[in-house]
Amino acid sequence: MPKARSHKANIFPWTGGVPRPATYGHLSTRPLHTLCFLAPFLVLYEVGSLLYLREPSKGMIETISARRMFSGFFEVFGIASFHIPPIALCVILLTWHILERDPWGIRPRVLGGMAAESIMWTLPLLAFGLLFQIGRPALLADGGMLADLSWQARLTLSAGAGIYEELLFRMILISGVHFVVVDLLHGSKGVGYTIGGVVSALAFAFYHNVSHPGGGVDLSILAYYSLAGMYLSALFIFRGFGMAVAVHAIFDAIVLLAIPIRSG
Repeated sequence: MPKARSHKANIFPWTGGVPRPATYGHLSTRPLHTLCFLAPFLVLYEVGSLLYLREPSKGMIETISARRMFSGFFEVFGIASFHIPPIALCVILLTWHILERDPWGIRPRVLGGMAAESIMWTLPLLAFGLLFQIGRPALLADGGMLADLSWQARLTLSAGAGIYEELLFRMILISGVHFVVVDLLHGSKGVGYTIGGVVSALAFAFYHNVSHPGGGVDLSILAYYSLAGMYLSALFIFRGFGMAVAVHAIFDAIVLLAIPIRSG
């Protein structure tokens, strides 16, 4: 993601936009490798939605609120299509790649390394999630129950949540806050990323259902989503958008497929 006051954008905040050698750590954060790495997640959600998230009486079921919010931006300008969000994401990454004049070569070893690394970063998040043991029915955006969906539908939702929640809360929100703090208010990059990460984590927490069955806010659930949001924000800042998406999607897939979901 291009960053403020940098001729050469880089996801690592401490480099100051200085060109870096073509190492794995650098290439795995660049837009072209990110796009290639995320392509299977995009295809999984688009195809899976057509196959497993449809009802004859209702048509397409929009289950990812973040995706619906992203789509709403384009609808304001009269652009309405179910497939606009993935197209827009691809355009963003390709435009970033072209503006940065990065080389067009793809290194399969980098993509393989990103896959292995994403699994590694998912383990701490999974261990952290097990500490909270949130025992409540899991709801869909339209009020339906996750327990009523097939495993294919749940896998589809995992990919969609990883892509569009990270796009909204990490790429757009953190980058937006960073722009305000650094470019408009002339703060340091470190402060910009810190404030962006905190704002992103809180927004991510309240995006989910944090209400207590007896009324008010469930503080344990709020803490869980806030800390998870901080973890994903740190991954985005230090390891790039692709890594944050993959870790989020893998974590959701494990939770939705391997852990029983009660129907209420």
